[in-house]
Amino acid sequence: MHPRFQNVFAQLPASLQAALRPLLSVNAFPAMLSAAEGVSLRQQTGMDEATLTFSLLPLAAACARPSISHFQVGAIARGVSGNLYFGANMEFPGTTLQQTLHAEQSAVSHAWLRGEKQLTAITVNYTPCGHCRQFMNELNSGTRLLINLPGRPPSTLGDYLPDAFGPGDLNIKTRLLDEECHRFTLQGDTLTQAAIAAANRSHAPYSNAPSGMALEMKDGTIFSGSYAENAAYNPSLPPLQAALNLAYLSGYESQDILRALLAERPDAPLTQWETSVAVLRSLNCRSIDRVLLN
Repeated sequence: MHPRFQNVFAQLPASLQAALRPLLSVNAFPAMLSAAEGVSLRQQTGMDEATLTFSLLPLAAACARPSISHFQVGAIARGVSGNLYFGANMEFPGTTLQQTLHAEQSAVSHAWLRGEKQLTAITVNYTPCGHCRQFMNELNSGTRLLINLPGRPPSTLGDYLPDAFGPGDLNIKTRLLDEECHRFTLQGDTLTQAAIAAANRSHAPYSNAPSGMALEMKDGTIFSGSYAENAAYNPSLPPLQAALNLAYLSGYESQDILRALLAERPDAPLTQWETSVAVLRSLNCRSIDRVLLN
């Protein structure tokens, strides 16, 4: 079991500990549960879906990297597939606070990059901030998305974000988690192809500046992240944070990064390059490169 889970695991109900132990017994636990695994856990524990998801929140929060705030937030996104995707807040000392990844963003992007087509609910251990409410409003589930909080009845995103401003106000039809392909040709080595593939699936309808980041770890594993824009602009998620999120949720550390590669258009109205370099250097990653898309 990965060390991050050990303390909170001991505090879980005994029946849940017994059911989860085989899944958490290896460090490679991907911070997600398949629909079949969720059904099995409910059968073994006698918990309903809501009780199980709330019970799993401490494990999601244990994935947090709150080195600035020292405040752990956990989130679990449920996809239409039935899969459960963990998320947690990720902070990056040595950079600006704007680089922070919120737990809800973490869970949403985790689901997106694992191939989930739509989300039905997100469960969080603290009330979503306005930034996250706006970010979730970009989803193809829209304001119908259920928000589950401890001690409160389920409510929709529309309840938490009344009179919302979103993609529809800007006549944008494609939403986050919809199928997307920008048709850039794959080329180069495996890492370069992973970055281009990530750029191809970017959600960038406002700037038309798709981009993707690929991180190669020292053991050869590659994590890629796609850029996810927002109608309100500021809650947009950079591709580097999306890639780091997958790596951290999978149990990797910053020192495990061997090299990083960004794919973006040279003529785009915005660039991810300078901020990506700044964050990666703060993580002591020195092998940073870029491929220009055309």
